[in-house]
Amino acid sequence: MENSTITKGNEYIMSSYSRFPLVLEKGEGVYLYDDKGKKYLDFVAGIAVNCLGYAHPAFVKAITEQLQKMNHVSNLYWTKPQVETAELLVKYSGLDQVFFCNSGAEAVESALKLSRIYSEKNKGQDCYEIIGMNKSFHGRTMGALSLTGQEKYHANLAPLLPTVKRVEFNNLQDLKSQISERTSAIILEPIQGEGGIYPVDIDYLKQVRKICDEQDIVLIFDEVQTGIGRTGSLFAYQELGVVPDIVTFAKGLGNGIPIGGIIAKKKFSKEFTPGTHASTFGGNSISTTAAKVVLTEIMENGVLESVKEKGNHLKKSLEELKNSFDTIVDIRGMGLIQGIEVTAPVGVIVNKAMEKGLLLVSSGTNVIRFVPPLIITIEQIDQGIAILKSVLGEIE
Repeated sequence: MENSTITKGNEYIMSSYSRFPLVLEKGEGVYLYDDKGKKYLDFVAGIAVNCLGYAHPAFVKAITEQLQKMNHVSNLYWTKPQVETAELLVKYSGLDQVFFCNSGAEAVESALKLSRIYSEKNKGQDCYEIIGMNKSFHGRTMGALSLTGQEKYHANLAPLLPTVKRVEFNNLQDLKSQISERTSAIILEPIQGEGGIYPVDIDYLKQVRKICDEQDIVLIFDEVQTGIGRTGSLFAYQELGVVPDIVTFAKGLGNGIPIGGIIAKKKFSKEFTPGTHASTFGGNSISTTAAKVVLTEIMENGVLESVKEKGNHLKKSLEELKNSFDTIVDIRGMGLIQGIEVTAPVGVIVNKAMEKGLLLVSSGTNVIRFVPPLIITIEQIDQGIAILKSVLGEIE
């Protein structure tokens, strides 16, 4: 018999997602439970969002207390949660000032606007082009979508922004060939999360930084998916040793409460003056209270220190699977964002894993992504790998 929630959902909600026939009801730690009481080990985490998992005591306590005090006021006023969260982001990022919004796509739009304003004021009105990367993903709004280097997301939406160019990721000559006096900014992901878990080449990144410095081009890192501890540092650029001018964040910072934004060097952030940009809900008291707990737990209460260890364990476990199963042809990633490229149909693997109590998510067309909560244990990683091994054994 069809689930009534699914039946109503199909009737009342627009079909912009291909959803699994699964109604999730509650979570605890790194586990989720459906409306039938079945338990699932979650290696998706809301797609790299729930870094503290579910029902984290400090998270629940802080939000509950803030709800009892104040939920939202306009950004015409100051609030302690917003200022204190911005202070932590600046402290641990090494950058200077924060702008808050509500999502990753909004964060990218904010970065684009800031870079365009900076370039027009400091380089001229004709300096408006943005260079993005093939296989990238930056969001679904029209500006972010124009930068996204995957044609499948562009269907029925032409024309996109005409001021965007896209080049081959990690190809310095291709990038150089597209840079001109009109180039305002270059945007890239340290690891292409939706494009197949493709990491940036460090030597390439250093050369991009050098070019941007020489030509006063704004360098933007989109760390919506790689940020907030997932790679073993607060941001992936801190692992790579190359600092951007602007970095975007979202996903993991709110642990499921919507939040996004950018952090920028003062040279650029000063161009956001009253009236240049705004977000009604950006940095509201609930989202920044959530973010403060996340940052405190990750950076000050020991979560971050364990990410590299657990990421190395996950990678080693995936490598052992690769040695056992021909269907795995490559392993890529850093920390607790890993991916395996497979020759078998990804959908079959994901569905069989779900039947066995493991939630997985794809990346690109032939990659399975592993982005579990950062609080996952070595033992829970082993549980997930055991289920995946069982699935792969059935399909080979």
